[in-house]
Amino acid sequence: MRIRFCKLGVLPAIGFLILGLSGCLSPIALNRAVVAYDEAVTDTVSKQLLINIARAHHHQPIHFSGVSNIAATFDFRFSAGATPALTGEASRAIMPVFGGSVAENPTISIAPIEGEEFTKRLLTPFQETKFLLLLRQGVDIDLLLRLMAKELRVKEGGEDVAYRNNPTDRSGYDMFRKAVLHLSSIQDANRLYAESLVFERVWTIPAESVTAEGFKALEQDYFVTYSATEKTYTLRKPVSGRVLITNYDPDTLSDEERTAFHETAEQHLPNDVSFDIRPGPFGGEWPLHGEFRLRSFNAMLNFLGASVDEELEYPVDKDPRTSEVAENPVRTLDLLVQETSPQGADLTVYSHGRHYAVNATGPQGRWNREAFKLLFQLFQMTVTEIPRRDLPITIAK
Repeated sequence: MRIRFCKLGVLPAIGFLILGLSGCLSPIALNRAVVAYDEAVTDTVSKQLLINIARAHHHQPIHFSGVSNIAATFDFRFSAGATPALTGEASRAIMPVFGGSVAENPTISIAPIEGEEFTKRLLTPFQETKFLLLLRQGVDIDLLLRLMAKELRVKEGGEDVAYRNNPTDRSGYDMFRKAVLHLSSIQDANRLYAESLVFERVWTIPAESVTAEGFKALEQDYFVTYSATEKTYTLRKPVSGRVLITNYDPDTLSDEERTAFHETAEQHLPNDVSFDIRPGPFGGEWPLHGEFRLRSFNAMLNFLGASVDEELEYPVDKDPRTSEVAENPVRTLDLLVQETSPQGADLTVYSHGRHYAVNATGPQGRWNREAFKLLFQLFQMTVTEIPRRDLPITIAK
């Protein structure tokens, strides 16, 4: 009788054990898969960035492919049974026998970036709103402008003068770097402001032109006041205007000044970022007023590719009127290009007979890592929507 009770007790225990194993293996497999796919996609995009810098270095067209979809299915299989023990008195006892397997079947769709998507993502200059978004995340303004800005534009003698962010234009490049360092010194002192100007728009319309239904609709979007003497309605509405970088609090500006700044900025391109450094506040020793013109992602890659050896960046000291700055690296992004794979590199690709890697060692190591991370973020910010139809490349295993 004792042996019989043992048989009855083992079988339920096997069932509970199998259920427990299946419940544990499912989330473990899912967690590992999600992390593994995330690391694979991130590594792929990072290598594509380096490869395209190498292509730009050799004056070849750039090309990206995006992962449009990952569908991974898991097949969990378990088997269980019981068998008598093999030897001795224990042969009268029932011993559990169980096993299990996990099969993974991922399907990855890859779509090349081409056509209109290529134009929007890679050839269209960045607009000021994305620049402001990154600046609010705490990115150094000197790194941001050296990577994103094509040129500095200021008025001299009533005329617009452009200073290019290009080492071959020595006078233009020197002025560009000095202006960027000046803004960086203000940011280091926590005295830099960058906001979209908010001002009030005012409209006046005759009272007889507004119906009862129209008046109700206006109240939902505008602050409405009525003038009995003039028999008119005055409509007021707060408006978020163009971005302005300053060394003073923009809230101290009058509504008329904000409107004037906005109307002036509206005459410029959407990829122009205006700045106004006034005398008096911190950084006012060198008053500056103008715009930075942002470039496209394709232009950034070409700039980084040319800076490898053809258009080498060189040291530029700050203006004497500029306060001390925390960093002033020679290169926007220092790349290692050599025949052998660099030791200790975070990421390396082989292209055009050379190994390309971000120089993550030495005094500029942190700056280079931040520059490449920013480049990665900028590429992600160009994403519109990767197509999930047409003719993607599908990989299944």
